[in-house]
Amino acid sequence: MKSAICLLLLALLGTQNAALATEDLQGNTAGSRNDGGDEIILQGFHWNSSRVPGQSWYAILAAKAATIAQDGFTAIWMPPPWRDGSKWADAASGTSGGGEGYFWQDFNKNSQYGSDDQLKQAAAALNKVHVKPIYDVVPNHMNGNFPGQEVQLPKGQSFWRDDCQPVSQCDDGEGFMTGDADLNTANPRVFEMFKDEFANLRDHYGAQGLRFDFVKGYAAERVDSWMQGFGTQRFCVGELWKAPNEYASDDWRSKASWQDALKDWSDRAHCTVFDFALKERMQNGALADWRHGLNGNPDPRWREVAVTFVDNHDTGYSPGPNGGQHHWALPEERRNQAYAYILTSPGTPTVYWPDMYDWPRGELIRKLIRIRRDAGVKADSAISFLGNYSGLVARTTGSKGTLLIALGSNLSAAGSGFTSVLDADDGQIRVWRSAQSHAGVEVTFICNQSVTQPGESVYVVGTGAELGEWKPAHAIRLTDTSAYPSWKGVVRVPDQQKLEWKCMVRREADANSEPRWQPGNNNVLTVGEGASSTGSF
Repeated sequence: MKSAICLLLLALLGTQNAALATEDLQGNTAGSRNDGGDEIILQGFHWNSSRVPGQSWYAILAAKAATIAQDGFTAIWMPPPWRDGSKWADAASGTSGGGEGYFWQDFNKNSQYGSDDQLKQAAAALNKVHVKPIYDVVPNHMNGNFPGQEVQLPKGQSFWRDDCQPVSQCDDGEGFMTGDADLNTANPRVFEMFKDEFANLRDHYGAQGLRFDFVKGYAAERVDSWMQGFGTQRFCVGELWKAPNEYASDDWRSKASWQDALKDWSDRAHCTVFDFALKERMQNGALADWRHGLNGNPDPRWREVAVTFVDNHDTGYSPGPNGGQHHWALPEERRNQAYAYILTSPGTPTVYWPDMYDWPRGELIRKLIRIRRDAGVKADSAISFLGNYSGLVARTTGSKGTLLIALGSNLSAAGSGFTSVLDADDGQIRVWRSAQSHAGVEVTFICNQSVTQPGESVYVVGTGAELGEWKPAHAIRLTDTSAYPSWKGVVRVPDQQKLEWKCMVRREADANSEPRWQPGNNNVLTVGEGASSTGSF
């Protein structure tokens, strides 16, 4: 009987999911609940926010609502609203915690962040200034052993993951810790319990969106169905923090990329997803590798679902006892550059509260938010990367202008039409803006009669940062020699632009070697999709 009930519910959820896949969601794009892709989110708490002495955290949020709006944030990620009386201590490490909301006991809103009334007041103050509360919800696990709790889910009735063997009959996700605190969200009563509570948060606590914790613990289709009840136009985001190689060997995701695992969940949940592909590259890669985040994907369908971040309550340090969690904190020397990147590139950027309001980074973030807004950058905005410079150089095309960003780069000038809007950290962060919104298009460049000696290659160089601003060291190497001595290559350049360029031969190993130039006048090209231009020695 238990298995039959689970299978029936899964079938119903699958039917609902298939119907949604064909629905045109007004206000969203490509079926993703990203609220139009123009949100800038503040994570409105940190790990120790439930332990701030002398004042409730909800009272702090209510008092700061106007400032949060003035600083440019359109949404705020609220802490888990449910009562959590858990406590733990590790004598060996000298650390302790509990009460943060991630091991909650019931839906009572009198939590360690403040009272029920204070929560309502904070949500009302934020909504009044048009900052949308997005509540952190934890459907996967709870403290089922806490005395006097209001949510009663007895053991042995398929409410919990460990109620039956195999657990796949009772739970469609991965286990939380030992599994005994893990809820079976496929059970109709558990599913409806959360559905009703999400509606309660919407109707009585000002919720405009939901952040789903630990989404590897329950089916993405479950999230999709909950959102249909909560509001299919409202924002949602999932936390899928799990490296591909951590999945079981027989799971296709064990050999997949970070991006593909995130895409799969988002595609089934119809929600945005935290861009752990970008976070991993920020932690482990060079600046140039940041282009491999989900927000840098060539397909706008995937850029629009990426929720970018530098750190959060789990990964980063927090003010207060023991510095918080800091499981995967980005090194300090990269943090300013990381914020510069996520706030000038596609995706939905999320700013961590301590970086904004506790530590001396707020003014930089305010400037970056203004730059993003002035250029009209959204989650699915076009982005291209310039590989002919050191560090990370990217061009983002917004609805009101184009941004060129250089991080740790030897690009020092953006060329005609661009104005410097930010030069910070001794030139390690540079941003220029053009009032023109020119998308990038691929153009084929051909250099004929280009005879070379061993160790030499043919390059194109010309106007604009993409073609190196006439600097031989930043020229673009052509790689197609199938019709030698004709050399050919494809370069992505802004459309509707008049470019001048020339062919050039120089040594591959020495960017500063004396080049040999194509004779005669410059080649002239008016850029359009599929265009080509030819020069000759």
